Amino acid sequence: MENLSWGLSMTAVGMGLVFAMLALLWGLLTLVLRLDRPADTVAAPQDAVAPVSTDGAPNDNVAPEVIAAITIATLAHVSARRREAAPMMRSYWPGSTLFASRWVATGRARQNRTWQRRGR
Repeated sequence: MENLSWGLSMTAVGMGLVFAMLALLWGLLTLVLRLDRPADTVAAPQDAVAPVSTDGAPNDNVAPEVIAAITIATLAHVSARRREAAPMMRSYWPGSTLFASRWVATGRARQNRTWQRRGR
């Protein structure tokens, strides 16, 4: 009974230390987050902000060449991302191989082998 009480007390002390350290880290992170908040920025004067159109039409301040370059870059990025996920990029078609890896093949071979006593 003495060993059981010693084991339970060690378990309580160990778990207490773990949860105390977790609580301490939680408090420390909360303190750091509160101290690390960005300072309130001063708003820019209204005349310094460029007008933004909300009707979907391009802004008059942007050159048509820049808009065309952004459109071409966006379309090139989309087409490259679609090719990365295309089935032709896969090394194996789904279901085309009987096993997925050496680990799976070894496990299936062990399961399919009949059991025999050692030493015979």
